[in-house]
Amino acid sequence: MAKPTLYGADYSVYVRIARMVLEEKSVGYDLVPLDIFAAEGIPAWYLEHHPFGRIPAFEHDGFRLFETGAIARYVDEAFEGPALQPADARGRARMGQIIGMLDAYGYRAMVWDVAVERLEGAPPDEALIARGLGQAETVLKVLRSLKAQGPWLLGEQLTLADLHAAPIIAYFLKVAEGRDLLARFVEIKDWYARIAARPSFALTEKVS
Repeated sequence: MAKPTLYGADYSVYVRIARMVLEEKSVGYDLVPLDIFAAEGIPAWYLEHHPFGRIPAFEHDGFRLFETGAIARYVDEAFEGPALQPADARGRARMGQIIGMLDAYGYRAMVWDVAVERLEGAPPDEALIARGLGQAETVLKVLRSLKAQGPWLLGEQLTLADLHAAPIIAYFLKVAEGRDLLARFVEIKDWYARIAARPSFALTEKVS
């Protein structure tokens, strides 16, 4: 089977999600660097891969995809390796719920409103950070309530939900406010320590 290509930047949370899925499935892939924030803008050729100019985009043997969730599910289903989706309908629904919640309510608050604003804001917007932390607290409360018994978010099986959550929370933990808030959610903090110890996490970590 041909080696897939992933387009994106190593700083991107969503590119990292896709890369972690590929690593967990032991799929070799080519990462084509694509910086959507480059001064020269998004190259015209890339819009053929992602018409909205976002990252990541994916190609495998002539089959193109964009949207991280679609890429992750395709990789899980198209390649050999451990299954990353529950076999039962309720498990898959819970997985989708967690991923959807993180996309809709967690990513913007945790990554942009808190971490990026604190790290790159000049000066940072403290009101925006405060609102982001409030939203992040709600997300962590809900994640704790949805987490099943066992090492992973859905119990004994590592799933796409874990691989989706880990890069978002990792970025949140770049700042002290994120680390302080996570410390209040022991079950999620312990889960994060387990996912952060996996080779897929270390292999996709951006080296500054």
